[in-house]
Amino acid sequence: MTDGPSYGFDTLQIHAGARPDPATGARNTPIYQTTAYVFRDAEHAAALFNLQEVGYIYSRLTNPTVAVLQERIATLEGGVGAVCCSSGHAAQIMALFPLMQPGMNVVASTRLYGGTITQFSQTIKRFGWEAKFVDFDDEDAVKAAIDDNTRAVFCEAIANPGGYITDLDAISAISDAVGIPLIVDNTSATPYLCRPIEHGATLVVHSTTKYLTGNGTVTGGCVVDSGKFDWTASDKFPSLSAPEPAYHGLKFAETFGPLAYTFHGIAIGLRDLGMTMNPQAAHYTLMGVETLSLRMQRHVENAQAVASWLEKNEHVEYVTYAGLESSPYNHRVEKICPKGAGGLFTFALKAGYEGCIKLVNSLEIFSHVANLGDTRSLVIHSASTTHRQLSPEQQEAAGAGPNVVRISIGIENAEDLIADLDQAIKTVSA
Repeated sequence: MTDGPSYGFDTLQIHAGARPDPATGARNTPIYQTTAYVFRDAEHAAALFNLQEVGYIYSRLTNPTVAVLQERIATLEGGVGAVCCSSGHAAQIMALFPLMQPGMNVVASTRLYGGTITQFSQTIKRFGWEAKFVDFDDEDAVKAAIDDNTRAVFCEAIANPGGYITDLDAISAISDAVGIPLIVDNTSATPYLCRPIEHGATLVVHSTTKYLTGNGTVTGGCVVDSGKFDWTASDKFPSLSAPEPAYHGLKFAETFGPLAYTFHGIAIGLRDLGMTMNPQAAHYTLMGVETLSLRMQRHVENAQAVASWLEKNEHVEYVTYAGLESSPYNHRVEKICPKGAGGLFTFALKAGYEGCIKLVNSLEIFSHVANLGDTRSLVIHSASTTHRQLSPEQQEAAGAGPNVVRISIGIENAEDLIADLDQAIKTVSA
């Protein structure tokens, strides 16, 4: 099929990037479980290695099954291209890699997944990079944090764990004014609920492990390129605008135009970092994406019902779901996530830290795992697990205080989920 604006989301999530296999006629995308690909001749091989021709060389760089997934996610996000990799964390490093150099920094939201905060505050220091964490609700603070060495602004569309919605239009206006890219992690929202590129994002990253796959089977990540950023407008991004020594002085921005960032992600990022997605993982994710809109509709319906019930429970201090009228982020739902506020949020128990531990141990339908975005409902006490490496101040800033439980609402019957939470809360308060 020809992908285009005439096709709706539900059609594209099934068909984008996929064609019947030309060799066998197989309708489903095959798993091309191969390491390497035979060249037609010596000239063909040389053209591929010189980036003069697009094709398959070695599965660390490109693979036909992964290529279908890349095209599908890029289409759903409204981007020009995408690069899939081994995990969401890999996608974050892949996204920053062409932009950063030693001494450079990224301005990041305080409301991020705990592992991302650790990656940005600790691990990237080994590359000579720095992260400045700012409350993105304070636009003046974001502006003040950006300096001459800032090379990217980073946030989540729907923040994990609290489900807070970022005002992407306001943040992109700030990044545009200083000529640096905005990177948006769209894992919790998915392109069905939010399309960050339409709100000014330059790049979109995903942990495809979560809602895109939706069944808790494989890990993966993806970086989507909007194709709208002018990498030659300044000298801040030499990896994309200046001659590349590894390709005889080729300039990615000059040679590949809107696809410069995508080609760099494959030809340099995957080549040298090796954060490759395996074809079987791509296959599982492709199957998951086919039902993305159906699942997200149910996630949102169930989350709304569960959050509304929790908000009325006398043992619950507060609920952070943006779909509730009481949420300070409710007014952003219609603008940023018009189809719903997602399926991820937190609630605070009056019983405190120990009460949260007891609740997690008392739930029966909810699975206690360090994951989200599954068809199954999931629960975790972030302060003792995913965010335990952070300071108490960082935990509070991220929305993962000691009395807070994160839940990822699945697609089961909402009544059963509420009953399970009811019995667990009663066990805690007994």
